[in-house]
Amino acid sequence: MTHTNSDMLERLKAGSEQAFQHIYKCYWEKVFITACQKLRNPHEAEEIAQEIFLDLWKRRESLDIAISLNAYLAAAVKYKVIDKLAERNRQLRIQREIQSTESDNSTLAWLSFEDLQEQLMSAVALLPEKCRMVFTLSRHEGLTHKQIAEQLGIAEKTVESHLSRALRSLRSSLQSLFSFF
Repeated sequence: MTHTNSDMLERLKAGSEQAFQHIYKCYWEKVFITACQKLRNPHEAEEIAQEIFLDLWKRRESLDIAISLNAYLAAAVKYKVIDKLAERNRQLRIQREIQSTESDNSTLAWLSFEDLQEQLMSAVALLPEKCRMVFTLSRHEGLTHKQIAEQLGIAEKTVESHLSRALRSLRSSLQSLFSFF
């Protein structure tokens, strides 16, 4: 250690903000550049540099640097970079798991939807003929009650009655399926 660094460390241990500022000004850029080269991310490198100097300030009274300050800071950068890379790997693994789960869920949802459609078609097929026709014209073709009445030659109230009966029957037929979900 140079005499200046040794003096600065002693003054830092005593709580000198000026000593800390001097160390910060002398080494911040080197710490930042080293971290940036390893991480290839200036934002994360700046974060690491700030953490290192914050830690240096917080631990100033108990610091026992047996090697040079330069070597101490280089080691600090090394370990912070290792921690950051490990964190990145954890986050990447979590994102992959989430994406995998989402694709599994979307496949499950699609299969459930297919199953529900199949059950619905089976239940519609069991409806009486007029109810089935009214339901199909209303739900699948999107016709209004008036249009259905005109097409089938029945009153609008009859269309409403058939539709209500169809929906009631479908609801009870599919009740067991909905309780499953």
